[in-house]
Amino acid sequence: MSYPVKTYLHTPIGWFVIKASHLGISQVQMVDQPGDESPNLPAHAIECKKQLKEYFERKRSTFDVPLDFENATEFYQQVWQALLEIPYGHTSNYSSIADKLGDVNKVRAVGQANRNNPIAIIVPCHRVIAKNGDLQGYFYGLDVKRKLLEIENPMSFAEQGSLF
Repeated sequence: MSYPVKTYLHTPIGWFVIKASHLGISQVQMVDQPGDESPNLPAHAIECKKQLKEYFERKRSTFDVPLDFENATEFYQQVWQALLEIPYGHTSNYSSIADKLGDVNKVRAVGQANRNNPIAIIVPCHRVIAKNGDLQGYFYGLDVKRKLLEIENPMSFAEQGSLF
């Protein structure tokens, strides 16, 4: 099998491409439309697609597919590992993550690692907000960030009036 392989998933917020290496999932990214899928997908790619579908159906709050961060810097890997520790339905902020990594002055570097996260949703960079509680910075825009947070915590992140 030639890697990376790819498959596509349609979700309520749009299409995603899921790419996998022999090590695990290497990319989950929004795309405008699906392309050609790889034949003979490995089990972890099929499982990733299933788990993401369950996430959008509000039937899954954690993911357990292997991830491939092999081509990332050590710092990015540390940030992404910290993101994986943010529980479903909760948020953190850039300075808290920088502090957790041992240097509160690396707030901007944490933000840069967030922006370069190749595995959207599973590595939950959407759960990182500004220190004052405002939604801030998301590669796919704040509307998508709010929708993802609303899936996880509708009481805190639903749009005004959407509960009635």
